[in-house]
Amino acid sequence: MKYWLMKTEPGSWSWEDQLKVEKEGWDGVRNYQAANNMKAMKKGDRAFFYHSVKEKSIVGIVEIVDEYHPDPTDKSGRFGMVSVKAVETVPKPVSLADIKSDPRLSELALLKQSRLSVLPIDAKSWQIICGMGGVKA
Repeated sequence: MKYWLMKTEPGSWSWEDQLKVEKEGWDGVRNYQAANNMKAMKKGDRAFFYHSVKEKSIVGIVEIVDEYHPDPTDKSGRFGMVSVKAVETVPKPVSLADIKSDPRLSELALLKQSRLSVLPIDAKSWQIICGMGGVKA
């Protein structure tokens, strides 16, 4: 199993929205590196659900339920999407400031490539962040 972080603007799609559906397509990604990260996702992989913009916090965990497939919102046909389902709410949201303040997480792609919307998370960092958020990993 691999681990990821997926960013969303809560005004467009929030954790509360995600909790209301069985599964949802993660569409609208138009960056090639983020798209390549989604192409690498496999069914059963887990991802942190990250509210961007003002909150800048990990608020939930989702599971990849459908691997990379065409994104109907992309008229060019160049980009795809994955589908995710909610697994659990993070009891104590983990802010970007919390992540930046922990030296064990200094090499995270989230800090190195902050504008990328879909990022890999290594297993050790996943465990650390889960601990910070009160999640039993």
